Amino acid sequence: MTAPNIVNVSTITGKTATVALSTTSQTTLVSNAASSNAVYKINMIQVANVDGTNAADITIDVHSAASGGGTAYSLISTASVAADASLVVLDKNTALYLEEDRSITATASAANDLEIIVSYEEIS
Repeated sequence: MTAPNIVNVSTITGKTATVALSTTSQTTLVSNAASSNAVYKINMIQVANVDGTNAADITIDVHSAASGGGTAYSLISTASVAADASLVVLDKNTALYLEEDRSITATASAANDLEIIVSYEEIS
């Protein structure tokens, strides 16, 4: 459960995760398992509100364990996303590394209103 040395990289794989938040419960966006021998460079997180009438709030947390476990640290907390609008939570200028046994989750204030795209690189 360590951060792999990214100086001697053998593989960098570009990935995109898409998640429609169908509940108001915490939902895992990206999870890096313990002993994965990889680090994920999170390049972009964008939240889109697909409701044409109502705003919805989003909370995105970085967790100290995989699959939304451990302690949650807020990347953004109860930020309003206007109807038919999007919010860039993180971009390449503010990228972060998700080490082994860490995860990122999202919680919406309304079900079926918010969709999230996460662009990242799996480095091993």
